[in-house]
Amino acid sequence: MNALRNSVQLIGNLGNDPEIVNLESGTKLAKFTIATSDSYKNAQGEKVEDTQWHNIVAWGKTAEIAENFLVKGKQVAVEGKLMHRSYETKEGEKRYFTEIRCNELLMLGK
Repeated sequence: MNALRNSVQLIGNLGNDPEIVNLESGTKLAKFTIATSDSYKNAQGEKVEDTQWHNIVAWGKTAEIAENFLVKGKQVAVEGKLMHRSYETKEGEKRYFTEIRCNELLMLGK
């Protein structure tokens, strides 16, 4: 059960092409967003679609795969770990950020 403590699995569509960062150490980082959608009927019987956006980061070989094969609109399955971090803006405001650190990436669709 230890493997399930902090595990996230999502299937969604890329919002943009991945942003690739090449670090001085030679490590590659890919950042991208995916959208997941659910639909339901509200109290009036109308269909409502709820779309959630998720920030994804991938490192190393997974980042290289993202760089070479992922494009905006592509459907992917992502498995990873939920990460929370914070930073301070130039104005001194504290901001909080949630992202998924991608361990596995599977390209779906055509």
